[in-house]
Amino acid sequence: MKRNNPRKQASGYVSLVAVFTMSMFMLTLMVFAYRRALDAQSIQSEIQSQGDYREKEETILRSIVSITPNRAILAMQDGSDSSWNRRKISRFEEIFSDSLTQSNARQSISVELLTQLDLGDAFQGNSGDSGLGTVSRMFKSTSSNSGYVTGGLNRDLGTGFPPALNSSYPIANDDLYPIISDLKQYGSYASGEVGLSTTTYKDFNILTYPQINFGYSKPGDPFVAKRNWWAFTMDLADHDDNITRIARYKRDFVLSIYEIPSQNPISAGSFMSLGTYGNGDSWGEDVTINGSVFAGRAIIEGDTALSGLATRRGSQLSTGTTIGGKSFNGNPFTPGVRENFHLTEGDFFPISLTSESGKAAFVPINRGADYFDRYAHSNESSTLSPTTWNNYSVGALQCAMTLDISQCVSASDQTPTEMRFTYMKNGSRQTLTLPLNGGVSANLPVGYILSVGEDNTAYFDTPVDVAYGANGFFYYKDNVSGPILFDNQTFGDPIVGSYKYGYYKPIYPFGIKNLPNGKICVSVYPERFEDFMILLGADDLGVNNSIAINVDYVGSTNLTKPIIPCTENDYGVILQECGDLTSFTTGFSLVTNLRLHIGDDFNVVETTPPTGYTPLSGTFYPPSSLFTPEKRYGVDLDPFAVEHSGQVGSLASDSVAVPVHPLDATGVSGNSMSGSKIKINLSAIQHPAELPPVVMMNWLIMVEEKRKEFN
Repeated sequence: MKRNNPRKQASGYVSLVAVFTMSMFMLTLMVFAYRRALDAQSIQSEIQSQGDYREKEETILRSIVSITPNRAILAMQDGSDSSWNRRKISRFEEIFSDSLTQSNARQSISVELLTQLDLGDAFQGNSGDSGLGTVSRMFKSTSSNSGYVTGGLNRDLGTGFPPALNSSYPIANDDLYPIISDLKQYGSYASGEVGLSTTTYKDFNILTYPQINFGYSKPGDPFVAKRNWWAFTMDLADHDDNITRIARYKRDFVLSIYEIPSQNPISAGSFMSLGTYGNGDSWGEDVTINGSVFAGRAIIEGDTALSGLATRRGSQLSTGTTIGGKSFNGNPFTPGVRENFHLTEGDFFPISLTSESGKAAFVPINRGADYFDRYAHSNESSTLSPTTWNNYSVGALQCAMTLDISQCVSASDQTPTEMRFTYMKNGSRQTLTLPLNGGVSANLPVGYILSVGEDNTAYFDTPVDVAYGANGFFYYKDNVSGPILFDNQTFGDPIVGSYKYGYYKPIYPFGIKNLPNGKICVSVYPERFEDFMILLGADDLGVNNSIAINVDYVGSTNLTKPIIPCTENDYGVILQECGDLTSFTTGFSLVTNLRLHIGDDFNVVETTPPTGYTPLSGTFYPPSSLFTPEKRYGVDLDPFAVEHSGQVGSLASDSVAVPVHPLDATGVSGNSMSGSKIKINLSAIQHPAELPPVVMMNWLIMVEEKRKEFN
């Protein structure tokens, strides 16, 4: 069927303006969303990059801490200033560059890992992945000097920086190298900024222990130290900001090396056993330790109580051990123990490791057996630091006086025939050679010293024996003092027609003495030194305050180097007449590489403390130190008991298998004393006035950020 009227649709129209408007609106929304996505991606990228830079910087700072002490030591060693290649390795520029390498900051992913991932031709989109080759773009000094750091020496950098050191000696390289030197001291720049007068205490002063986890001392407490420091700024992003378009604020840092004389009751970078003696006896109630203990490694045995324990390589605690009044059931590092302690007891955890301290390191300066021996070291020259490494770290080289066995009968007969003594006079070293098998002239007994020629007068403040004559003919007078005229009228003429000389023999503060078993020893009598030094016209005992006793196995072909551990074939040292050390106004130290026999009470007479210092205990003894590879008590027989007060240390290594028992006591016979006969009272040094002339040294190295909001 054919339909003639099909149905018609409604007509309409399209508005181009509406379509265009709607299209633009939708396009704008798309562009805005796309732009927001790009911005979000850019922000996220920048945040990620900022985080990457921050993590790199923290790792670099840790590397700086680990590298710097080694370079400071190199700057003190022989030949460090002999050539550019030797100097370069100690420069701060090289320290920063090596820190970038050591921390893997120069690459975002290692070549080895990238190879293992086998990504083929994948494109790396990290624009900040740079070799960081231009150190000067990332590290700068905080002042206008051309170096990479600003040294805290002879300048005041203002608020927020530590007090600077002074040096009258021109140390021009302190902005280029980490210089450690005895010539850097506290002075006018630190006056009023440290705990004590910088006029009286220049070398070491009272500082505040930094806020770090390593508990050589408690954070915020006073301790004795000297702080060397260098300021610098760091901004890794500055190296590639033209590519990454990332800007970071420059961070200011202070790199410090604290020089810390050993001052804890027990302080040594050694492997030590604490709580028992070597014979197995417990320390018991006769052992009192007031203060923290520092050790390289430590085993704590028995029911031992310590107020604090800091180690470099860990500790092993018995279940009966308490540290800081708390028992940790043998393992203070069990997860949750530290956190619970902080919640219930406070911030300071009494057991610590150097590895916990982040941007800090603790380095005991331990030269081992070389510490005792002057002849184990050659002269050093061409050093960047005005203080050489051996003179800084070897106790025997720091002594004002020396006493050597310089000759013996023969290689098979080690009986000494000559001793050599050196001392300081008007700031210069003088030498006195003492023959032991004859006088300075024929038929003149051993010990006489040439004084003046005939018809001349010599003055003696203290009693001496004198002789007058020549060519084997002498007249003598004993126990005389004051002015002595050496002429024929006073003495008579022992040899007519010959020109004669006057000689004197003091009461020597040293000599040769045998133990009951026949062992040959050098005997030393500290109480005799004052009169003897007056006779020599030497500097007083405030200067001549320490003595190194060695064997000159270098200058004599018959003498041999002493063995450590000590043997019966080597010489020994006997210390007697040593109870009253008050004549040593700045303290007394003895260093020897021979076995030391303490034959009398040592340093038991009180003296007046330095002006301005009041000891907490109420008593003050001349600060003293004895350094020997082995000590024994007694000379003629074993003592009944031993009492010791002060501090104890050790120069043994922390890598040996057998630990040191630092409180052991051995008699002259070689037998260990029982714990019931040993009484120990140890306490920390709390003031630089308590430091003896020769001490063991430690370094605390750390980096702190100088935050502008706190200044």
